[in-house]
Amino acid sequence: MDPKNGSSFTSLILLGFSDQPQLERVLFVVLLIFYLLTLLGNTTIIALSLLDPHLQTPMYFFLSNLSFLDLCYTTSTVPQLLVHLRGPDKSISFGGCVAQLFIALGLGGTECILLGVMAFDRYAAICRPLHYTVIMHPRLCVLMASASWFIGFANSSLQTVLIFLVPLCGRNKIDHFFCDVAPLLKLACVDTTVNESELFFVGVIILLIPMALITFSYGRIVRVVLRIKSIAGQRKVFGTCGSHLTVVSLFYGTAIYAYLLPSNNHSQNQGKFISLFYTIITPMTNPFIYTLRNKDVTSAMKNVLYGGCDSR
Repeated sequence: MDPKNGSSFTSLILLGFSDQPQLERVLFVVLLIFYLLTLLGNTTIIALSLLDPHLQTPMYFFLSNLSFLDLCYTTSTVPQLLVHLRGPDKSISFGGCVAQLFIALGLGGTECILLGVMAFDRYAAICRPLHYTVIMHPRLCVLMASASWFIGFANSSLQTVLIFLVPLCGRNKIDHFFCDVAPLLKLACVDTTVNESELFFVGVIILLIPMALITFSYGRIVRVVLRIKSIAGQRKVFGTCGSHLTVVSLFYGTAIYAYLLPSNNHSQNQGKFISLFYTIITPMTNPFIYTLRNKDVTSAMKNVLYGGCDSR
C-alpha cells in the first residue's frame, strides 16, 4: 500500500472500547458522572479563588490555574468519548484529531511544569516565610504560570507537527479513545524509531526536570518541618503539602507509565485504562484532594454561600 500523508484522510476512526460493547455501556454512565463531578469541583475552586479575598494568594492562584487546566484537559477528550460510547459512529475529522493531540499534549506538558512551580511555592512559604511575599510577588507568579503554559504548548506544537509529518499507509483506525502519540505512530508505514526516541527525550525533560524541582523543594521542607517542635504545626504543614504530593503522585505515576515506559511492557487495553485515569480520574479527584480538610476553602465556601455571615 502506498504511503499517504495524514492530511489525505477526511476522517479517522477511534476504536476505543468498541471490542467490548457491554463495557461501553458501563463506561458511559461512570464517565458521565465523573465528568460532571470534574466540572463541579474544578469550577468551584476557580470561583472561590476569584470571589474570596482570603484565597487570592499565590497558592490558590496556581491551584485555580491547575483547575482551569484540568477542566480543559478533560473537556478535550471526554465529551467526544461519551458520544462514541453511545453510538456506532467512532469517527473524528482529521483536523479534530490534530487539534485534540495538540491540546492534550499542551495541557499535559503545562501540568507537569505547573506542579513543579506549585512545589516551589510551598518551599518558599515554609522555608522562607519572612521573605515569602517578596519571593512570590504577584508579577513573578503570573510570569511562572505563563511560562508553564508557553513551554507546554510550544512543545505540543513541535510534537504535533513531527507526528503528522510521518506518512501513513492508508490506515485510518486508531486503537485508542482519543488521538494520542503512541497510537498515531502505530499507523505509520515507516520506521518511527527516531520519532519515538525524540518523544522519549522530550518526555524525560518535561517530566523529570519538574520532578527534580519537586524533590528538592520537599526535601528542604521536610528538613524544616522536622525542626518544628509543635506536633500541631507539623500536622498543619504536612496537611498542606500532602495534598500537593498526592496530586503529584497520581499525575506523574500515570504519565511515566504511559509515556516513558516501553509500550511492550503493557497491553493496549492497559494503556487505554491508564489514559482514562489521567484524563478523567485525576482531574476529578484533584479539587477534592485539595479541599479535603482545607479550612480556608471550607470557610470561603461558607462565606460565598451565606453572604459572608460566617467570620473566620
